[in-house]
This record gives sequence, structure tokens and C-alpha cells, in this order.
Amino acid sequence: AGGDPQLVNPLSPVDLVVDHSIIVDVARVDNALKRNEEIEFTRNRERFLFLKWAQQAYKNMLIVPPGSGIIHQVNCEYLSRVVMEDQTGIVYPDGCV
Repeated sequence: AGGDPQLVNPLSPVDLVVDHSIIVDVARVDNALKRNEEIEFTRNRERFLFLKWAQQAYKNMLIVPPGSGIIHQVNCEYLSRVVMEDQTGIVYPDGCV
């Protein structure tokens, strides 16, 4: 069975932006984008359930789901913290890998 997720908890904050893997199944109708996203979430249900579990199981982890915006825009406008502070009060610059 599983172990204690805190044994591998990230020491520094981690942001994981999950991009789309949409396959065009529906086209030429008004709700094509919505239907294709629904199909994507159905196809990848197990993956998304695991990511949802990981976000609540680990401290210092934020998962941004598909559909939250263009990945570069998400990083600049949503995730940037500029300056970080660890548990001991030491501050350091934010970085993007």
C-alpha cells in the first residue's frame, strides 16, 4: 500500500501547471471546446484524480489544472511570488524551472 507522503514533501514551494492534451473529437458546433474539454477530463480522469490527491497530500505544492490560461500567462500573472520566505525566515528570489 502507500506510504507517508510527508516523507517526500517538497522543501521549497512547487507549482505544477498541467497543460491540455485535447484531441479534437467534436468540431463545427457552438459547444465544441466545452465538449472536447469534458472528453479530455473523462479520458484522463485517473491522472487528474492523482494530481488532486497530490495537491492536498503535500504541503508546498500548488497544481494549476488545464483551462486556467495560457501557460506563460499563468506563470507571470498567477504564480509569481517575486520573493519567497522559508520556515526559518530566510528570504530568497522566486525562480522558474
